[in-house]
Amino acid sequence: MRQQDLRLGIYEKALPHDLSWSERLAMAKRLGFDFVEMSIDETDERLARLDWDLSQRMQFVSDTLHSGLSVPTMCLSGHRRFPLGSKDPSVRRHALSIMEKAIKLALDVGIRVIQIAGYDEYYQSSDEETDRLFRQSFAQCERMARTYQVPLSFEIMDTAYLNSIDTFLALKREFTSSWIGVYPDVGNLSAWGNDLDRQLREGHDWISAIHLKDTIAVTDDHPGVFKEVPFGTGCVDFTGVFRTLRDIGYTGPLVIEMWTGKERDPQHAIASARSFIVEHMREARFLED
Repeated sequence: MRQQDLRLGIYEKALPHDLSWSERLAMAKRLGFDFVEMSIDETDERLARLDWDLSQRMQFVSDTLHSGLSVPTMCLSGHRRFPLGSKDPSVRRHALSIMEKAIKLALDVGIRVIQIAGYDEYYQSSDEETDRLFRQSFAQCERMARTYQVPLSFEIMDTAYLNSIDTFLALKREFTSSWIGVYPDVGNLSAWGNDLDRQLREGHDWISAIHLKDTIAVTDDHPGVFKEVPFGTGCVDFTGVFRTLRDIGYTGPLVIEMWTGKERDPQHAIASARSFIVEHMREARFLED
């Protein structure tokens, strides 16, 4: 891939929390990124974005257009708090409302892909009933995606429920719409001991985007670490990842996922992470001048 063809984005939570969208986009541009991924997590503050009024939506669009960057993807992790597979019908109704609002927000502001959390449950136990309820609820989400023409893409997760592209492909046999894809997280895939080369090759046709982060592997006596692992200190073979992406001709977006709220100098941390990723892209000859 040539430098001018690379689309490398940064996860919103990597950037300082107290920035406006115009400031956030300006910082991402200064740091060499092509886009920012929006977070709609389980906090009241970010869930409130789903209820932005017309003027707030127009301001967001104006900020993105003036910045020269885009916000093409949304990480919708609010379903941790309100899971689609909950045994509580009121929680499932709220989960579906979150999904519909997220789709309509995406439609209004130009977000092209919603990354969805592949959880049936998160804070409660998962069993055959939560799996059944999740599939029942997601069938309605799939219909929404078709209706509004907004793609939904399953993240490979930090729980066993959806921890491989193989698991996604099994779901894909049930949810066959072209609006349903997969958004692999190479850190999560690695932590669960998956063969990344095989997984990325088998899921290639359905990959919407890829999250780049490091993790510490799950073992018989360790639950693994899925967040805030510094790049280069975990189990991900980034050179191998980019070599596979080169071989399969992947040209889609890539997003550095990191959380720098605890960093004294978040801009330095982000710049270092970007340099690490680009170095491994070049080493694998995924990226060439």
